Amino acid sequence: MAGKKKTPTFEESLAELEKLVETLEKGELSLEDSLKSFERGVELTRTCQEALKTAEHKVRILSEDHPDAEPDAFDSDD
Repeated sequence: MAGKKKTPTFEESLAELEKLVETLEKGELSLEDSLKSFERGVELTRTCQEALKTAEHKVRILSEDHPDAEPDAFDSDD
């Protein structure tokens, strides 16, 4: 039975992205490996951006001052 791949947390994605950047900046990878690393970095950047967008949305909802408003369901992919 194949397990479902765990989605990395924001912090895990950011840490991996930082390591990729350091590796790419050293300039020691082949062109092919550099492209693979760059592609992975783009994926991680999108993951981080989406996590930040979701967090910003939650903060915005929690910060709104509508005492008479009915609570809305918040869909989360967590």
